[in-house]
Amino acid sequence: MQVYTQQAFPKKWATTQNNLANAYGDRIKGDKAENIELAIQSYEVALQVRTQEAFPQDWAQTQHNLAVTYRSRIKGDKTENFEKTIQFSQAALLVLTQEAFPKENAQTLLNLGMSYQDEGQFNLAYNTYESAIATVELLRGEIISGEESKRKQAEEWNKLYLKMVEVCLQLGKEALALEYIERSKTRNLVELILERDSKIIFPPEVVTQLEQLRDEIATGQYKIQNSAAENTKALAQHLQGLKEQKKSLEDKYLPVGSGFNFKKFQSTLDKNTVIIEWCITNTSFETFIITSDNLQRFNSSTSTDDFWTLIDWMNSMNWVNKYLNAYYNNKAEWINNLTSYLNQLAENLNIEEILKLIPQNYSHLILIPHRFLHLLPLHSLPLLDGSFVCDKFPDGVSYAPSCQILQQAQKREHTDFQSLFAIQNPTQDLYQDYEKDLGAVSAIKKQFTDSYVLKQANAKKAEILHHDENTKLFKLNEKLAQANNIFFFCHGLFNPNYSLDSGLQLADENITLADIIAHFKLENCRLVTLAACETGVIDSKNVSDEYIGLPYGFLLAGSTNVVSSLWTVSATATALLMTKFYEELKTRNNIAVALNITQHWLRDTTAQGFQDWLKNSSLSLAWRRELDKYFASEYSATVKPFESPYYWSAFFVTGKGV
Repeated sequence: MQVYTQQAFPKKWATTQNNLANAYGDRIKGDKAENIELAIQSYEVALQVRTQEAFPQDWAQTQHNLAVTYRSRIKGDKTENFEKTIQFSQAALLVLTQEAFPKENAQTLLNLGMSYQDEGQFNLAYNTYESAIATVELLRGEIISGEESKRKQAEEWNKLYLKMVEVCLQLGKEALALEYIERSKTRNLVELILERDSKIIFPPEVVTQLEQLRDEIATGQYKIQNSAAENTKALAQHLQGLKEQKKSLEDKYLPVGSGFNFKKFQSTLDKNTVIIEWCITNTSFETFIITSDNLQRFNSSTSTDDFWTLIDWMNSMNWVNKYLNAYYNNKAEWINNLTSYLNQLAENLNIEEILKLIPQNYSHLILIPHRFLHLLPLHSLPLLDGSFVCDKFPDGVSYAPSCQILQQAQKREHTDFQSLFAIQNPTQDLYQDYEKDLGAVSAIKKQFTDSYVLKQANAKKAEILHHDENTKLFKLNEKLAQANNIFFFCHGLFNPNYSLDSGLQLADENITLADIIAHFKLENCRLVTLAACETGVIDSKNVSDEYIGLPYGFLLAGSTNVVSSLWTVSATATALLMTKFYEELKTRNNIAVALNITQHWLRDTTAQGFQDWLKNSSLSLAWRRELDKYFASEYSATVKPFESPYYWSAFFVTGKGV
């Protein structure tokens, strides 16, 4: 400012004053309260030049900055600071309108809403957040550059949705809170599945109309974003009309509208099904129990205490170091402590109290985790009576990323189960000297009238997804594309640094999540079974609340169910579990039930019990003899070889569950 003086360069002087104020607001050294006062002074000085008449946008931004600063002010009267926050926010909104500056409009509304929320004025906070969310939804609708941009936008505004959830709960509007939870979760997957399934949801003439509207909207948005429109304002108004027309068509035919309606969703639930959905907000840990005719918010009066108890537990046991570091660096320690981890988690989630709220007539449980809870086998949480959560539900336990994904999966009618496509032992370590699948794939193959198995060195990526060098196009294996059941017995890997590189290891290279999202279309698939390591792990660090992992890819591709694993699994236990699972599927025709029964069987069966089962199992005679020797030599008759949750609880089903 020795050069940028108010007299010589007034606009640059004011901008520098504004930037200086921003710096004081972020300053680490010095007294925090005094730094805030210095920030206020610099903002107010900047307004000597940044007037509404001369520089309306700059004036409005400084008004917004003052509102944010007064909201965090330490000195002065609290009520006066609150009034100043409201005053400056409302002034900023005179210029920062939704039409002219939508992003800045939403940011100002978010700060204003938080101010109302801080003061306990929850109705005003609700109305303000509602306006902010409307602006954010408008911004999302104008993104034409793909999933990555939408994910970044969701990360940026996730706090807004969670703030709205908090306010809805303060107002006692639990159903509305759930709607906003759902609107913030798995948005990309919901939209992509909706687009993919449009032909089975909408009449043919509506599909055509929606496609035309999508194309016209995309073209118009491109013109606006690239300044190619002669009359931007008129085009924006026209696009808004097209969007309203498109939404009206979707809402007419969708059981759950594009904004998600909890009551409509609730009415689609089976009378025997109960859902437990968790949500971690900025201030609380929320648990919802959903049935077709009821919604309960668990322990709402002390939910904040529950949240901090959970955080204290994570800190005290040093969650990252003791769980994830043990998992990645010391598997033996991790396996030994897994039961202890699950006991502590069951206590802090209050799982005993939650189950007490569920009447015994509910036989099917659907779990919808949130964030890091996706990494844990919630179906195998231990109970005080020595049983586990999955023992309480005879029709099984299944998972869903969100209510909306569950709803869309339920609309897919893939009932045939006659054809199998399988990958068997594609890498040398799985078949050299000793086949690690114990003949499970060959046994499973017998149950299907039509089967196609790529085995060992033949299971190459090009056999699944062929890339034509001339056309540069990819073609999916026809047998895979038409299969009712897809089975992988191979190695799997989740990449925590770049989840799209997660995949399934074939004889030559990996089929990645990115490959599955881009090229897989499974029109007839009822079940994808991933008998491999880490195939159910998702990116829990993703604050956009997107569900990014291999199940994401296969659900998007068209499958109604995916069975996958949470960690590096035992080959022997997995082979036995899969053999028994498909035997149960043959007689019960219900995926969640078959998996539930199989996990009980693997957990509770003694060595002698396995020897008895082998006599009538679907395994080949050679493998039955080999395994009989194994159990007789390695274990005493009464020992339960796979009693640890490490062996039996790694696998779970995501999707319809049936």
